Amino acid sequence: MSDGTPSPSAAPATAAEDYLARFQARTPGSRALYDQARRVTPGGISHNHRYHAPYPIYFTRAKGPRIWDVDGNEYLDLWMAHYDAILGHAPDAVVGKLTDGGADAGGDLDALTSADYPGSGRSVADELTEMIATIGENMGLRRAASLSAEGGVLASYTHAAAAPGLGKIGVLVALKSDGDAEKLTAFGKQLAMHIAATNPQSVAVADLDQAVVEREREVLKEQAIESGKPPEIAEKMVEGRLRKFYEEVVLLEQTFVIDNETKISKAVEAAAADAGAPVEVTGFVRFALGEGIEREESDFASEVAEMTG
Repeated sequence: MSDGTPSPSAAPATAAEDYLARFQARTPGSRALYDQARRVTPGGISHNHRYHAPYPIYFTRAKGPRIWDVDGNEYLDLWMAHYDAILGHAPDAVVGKLTDGGADAGGDLDALTSADYPGSGRSVADELTEMIATIGENMGLRRAASLSAEGGVLASYTHAAAAPGLGKIGVLVALKSDGDAEKLTAFGKQLAMHIAATNPQSVAVADLDQAVVEREREVLKEQAIESGKPPEIAEKMVEGRLRKFYEEVVLLEQTFVIDNETKISKAVEAAAADAGAPVEVTGFVRFALGEGIEREESDFASEVAEMTG
């Protein structure tokens, strides 16, 4: 007969339940991503050591010995990529020189890799090889771009930044203006954030690749004709839908994500009034991590069938 005193085994069970409740309350983002992963990957993971009951933690950035998950929780990383990351995550000595070293290459990747790496006596390509051997992490230079703003400002934004100039999406925006530089830079950063989110194809309609426009026009025309509309009506439908297309892919025609109301062209006019001089968006560059990498498509069902005979 019990006197009401908890049994010795009751305390650990309660502690485990308390830990589980606190873990789930702090990591709803990881739970949501795990649910998505289970729909496309067996078990929702690619390696058994990445599992953590009741679901793995999904990390977004790292710096030095610390890592952060999608919910903003901070962790001390004692594993450090099997101790290969001896300099910590995103070491400034590596990141700073890799991101700053290409300023004189003018966007030419060959010129960048053959350029002198600051303070090493080696080329960028040779220094990269040395870093890979030292750090134990594979790295490569795939793309380079150059943007300038004479008589204006260059603004930038890095999405999900792990270190200065290092993140999942990087954007540069050039603004030509004689207005207040501080106000121009602030507006330019907002514009760069917008570009990171919407990925426009050009600044203005006139800058859009005409091959892209004609391809879209033909698709819209075919859709209009198939709907049974007379040719003159179909042509008007095409022009109307092209305007909608421009609103999706042309920067100045898009709606500003900052307020979801203002057209970018109107936001530029407002920025000009605030800066005290006309403002022109002369260009932008947007790089996304992994963008342009060709991945081999595979039929998972067929592969399983072959393996099972």
